[in-house]
Amino acid sequence: MIQRRDVFQAIADPTRRQIINMVAAKPLNVNTIADSFDVSRQAISLHIKILIECELLKIKKQGRERVCEAQLDQLNEVTLWLDRFRQHHEQKLDNLETYLDKLKAERNHGKQH
Repeated sequence: MIQRRDVFQAIADPTRRQIINMVAAKPLNVNTIADSFDVSRQAISLHIKILIECELLKIKKQGRERVCEAQLDQLNEVTLWLDRFRQHHEQKLDNLETYLDKLKAERNHGKQH
């Protein structure tokens, strides 16, 4: 059974994250991307293939060149996942703030007597 790659697998690799960052700034041809790394073109081609499978990149032919363009909508999946944890941490911080306010109020009340 072939498992579909997901956006989390795509961003798990630092090289793929760097490729996403590069292409998010502006579309780049495959050779320009490959020249930016100290790994084989074959390795970069594999990273690009994975990013395409995860729908984070698309390739457009411009003449004889293959240009990579970012498709960042898939990153919304990561944002939604992170939001659950952000809400958890915000609740913890709110609880801490409430506790500290209570301690401060008790301390101020003690000073008045």
